[in-house]
Amino acid sequence: MNRSLDYNTKIVRITILETDKVLDAMRSLSFLSKMTIFGFLLSTLPVIFIGAFAFVTSSNEIQKNVNEGKMKLITQINSNVEQKLTTVNHTLNQVINSTVLKKAMDMPLTVTDFMMYDDLRSEIRYMQSFDTKLEDVILINARENWLIKNSGLYRYNSYPFYDKLTELMNTQDNSTWTLTPSKWFYTEENSRGIACEYSISLVKKLPTTGLEKYGMALANIPTCSLQDLIQSETKNLDDILIIDEQQRILMHPNSSLIGQPLTDAGLQDLKQLAAPMGQFSADIYDKPYSVSFLRSNLNGWTYLSLTSIESLTKESSKIGTFTIYICVFMLLLSMLLAWLISRKMYSPIQLLLNQIGGLVTVNQKRKANEFQLIGEHVHTLFESKSQLEKEVRQHIGQVRTFFLIKAYQGHVKQSELVEKLTQFGYGTQIEEWKMMSVITLQIDSIDNTRYERRDIELLLFAVHNMIEELISSHQRLSPIIIDQTVVTLIGSPDCEPAAFRNTVYALTEQMQQHILSYLNLQVSIGMSLPIQAFTQMSIAYREGLEALKHRIKLGEGIIIQYENINSGKHYLNLNYPKPIEHELIDAVKLAEKDKSKELLKQLLQAVFNAQLTPQEYQIPLARLLNNLLIVMQESGISLNQIHPNKGSLFEELLNLHVTAEIEDWFWTEVIHPLIRIYRDRQDAQYHNISEKIIDLVQRYYDTDLTLEECASQLHYNANYLSSIFRKETNCSFSEYLSTYRFNMAKKWLSESDMPIKDISSKLRYNNSQNFIRSFRKQEGLTPGQYRDKQKEGSSGS
Repeated sequence: MNRSLDYNTKIVRITILETDKVLDAMRSLSFLSKMTIFGFLLSTLPVIFIGAFAFVTSSNEIQKNVNEGKMKLITQINSNVEQKLTTVNHTLNQVINSTVLKKAMDMPLTVTDFMMYDDLRSEIRYMQSFDTKLEDVILINARENWLIKNSGLYRYNSYPFYDKLTELMNTQDNSTWTLTPSKWFYTEENSRGIACEYSISLVKKLPTTGLEKYGMALANIPTCSLQDLIQSETKNLDDILIIDEQQRILMHPNSSLIGQPLTDAGLQDLKQLAAPMGQFSADIYDKPYSVSFLRSNLNGWTYLSLTSIESLTKESSKIGTFTIYICVFMLLLSMLLAWLISRKMYSPIQLLLNQIGGLVTVNQKRKANEFQLIGEHVHTLFESKSQLEKEVRQHIGQVRTFFLIKAYQGHVKQSELVEKLTQFGYGTQIEEWKMMSVITLQIDSIDNTRYERRDIELLLFAVHNMIEELISSHQRLSPIIIDQTVVTLIGSPDCEPAAFRNTVYALTEQMQQHILSYLNLQVSIGMSLPIQAFTQMSIAYREGLEALKHRIKLGEGIIIQYENINSGKHYLNLNYPKPIEHELIDAVKLAEKDKSKELLKQLLQAVFNAQLTPQEYQIPLARLLNNLLIVMQESGISLNQIHPNKGSLFEELLNLHVTAEIEDWFWTEVIHPLIRIYRDRQDAQYHNISEKIIDLVQRYYDTDLTLEECASQLHYNANYLSSIFRKETNCSFSEYLSTYRFNMAKKWLSESDMPIKDISSKLRYNNSQNFIRSFRKQEGLTPGQYRDKQKEGSSGS
């Protein structure tokens, strides 16, 4: 077993080595070689696909044409057979409706009635004179007990197959085609000379008029003669079958199967024959066949044609050979084109390599491919000063856009807004602008334009660029895109509201016409009320959006001024101080009691300073309570922890009517209980985190341990860990680590003979001199003096 393992290990190693060699060989190929190989591989796919498609299509067409031919053949055979059977039916009707037979049906024929018998025999011979392959015609009168056929007159009840014929006479149909054994109609003397074991009998009950049927006429056609009936229509009948309504075989190349069920011929799936006509595939004796069938409307017989799939594939093999030759030619041609195109495409790369060839060493050429060499050269260009400055400008633009989005959405503190705008280069606008308005622009619809939904982002970018070109930079802030809306702030040093409105309206009309002219797009523009301070940007932004909502009534391609839809008043819901609420929630989560109380006071002052009705004041108060409860629920704090066994907080809030009572209620009933719960959690969490940091220091003090590594292992932010550690230990992480290392140094100096150089190395000092200076600064002694002093003290004791 060990030998087999060694053998398998060797095979695996050899396989890995061979794979590495192949990969190394691929890596060593030039890009021209790789591109040529890829072109060769890519060119083979369509050729193989086209060749396979042509072969399959031609094979299917052959089978389709063969099937159509077979269907036409069995249709013609059915027509001819029905014509013969119809002739038999007409001649038999003449016999049974003749005066002679009607007279004979009322006579008890005997051997003495030879004249009547002779007349009947004449009628039968006349019927057999037609080329219908009739073997015999039998006349039966059960009431008068006689039977007449070719061989003579018989007593019916003495006939050998009296019972079988009586059963046939008792069938429901007055006229029918049925399959009967031929021996029923031959006497014992010539029964051995029967050519066909079965006959197809046309059975008609007699008399044709009247309700009582006591006689029967049978016209018998041997099943063997069916092939003679259709022999002149086709040369090959080996694949033609005929079955009756009971799916018994009437005609088959193998005469021994006549009269047997169709399943004995190898066709097992008979459900497919339920339709009047059609074609399907089936396995006959484990070989695939295509079966075409047609059911006759005359007698319910079904005509089948069986075509071997193998014979069809032999026919399509010639087409396959020809297709292979064509495919090989196309492959060679496509490979030649791939090689030529690859060389053409590689020429720019070769030109670049020639240009930088003097800057690349021989070793670099061996280790890297063409793109790596070009990439390394381009990378050096990106490290230049001009490229770095370009990248910095791009980052500044992205950060400025992100800041403006937050400012419009009200997520920037008002105390920081002006300072940040100044940092982004808007100091001149802050000093000069006295009147401002936010413009919001949206594309109305692109359903009846040449654009598609996927073009929305590109169209918005185009509109953004048009605004930058149409409006000078000293009249606006940089336009930005927020949720498929282009937003910008337009300002003016003019203090007159009417003149400012006219200026802004003229700019918006110019923008709208310019976009319609160049992009063929209808846009709608919303204008906020004029504002005097940048801190009102979020209010003006929401007013612009609110104005655009009125397109539902006013239509598309319009300019909507907010003053026309709200009586010149600012947006009501914008009075809610959302930035102060965010600061308050953050202070509550950090368990900062004094800051939380001050922020609550500021928030309520901002709410009550707005000119609202008493009912409207309930909206921002309920909003504050709802947001605090959401924070509580998200933190896993139940309502019972802050408000045990009491009624609804919202009902208590709505029953308060004095500002001082509302502020005191928020503090005592909601905010202060939340602060206590957060403080208890923080104390336990802070202590646990500090203990983990101390454990890491004690375990890894002799490594290059940093606070960032501790944060990575504990999955926290480094600044967060620094504040917690200082709060718990009253010292910073670096101070604690340094103190612990000095204590370990003093321990090693007192209790061991470890060289000072090794101690400084274990404590992660770059050299021993730095350690000696730090130790002297900390203890007032050098490490060697401290060791001597400790030894003197221990010997004295």
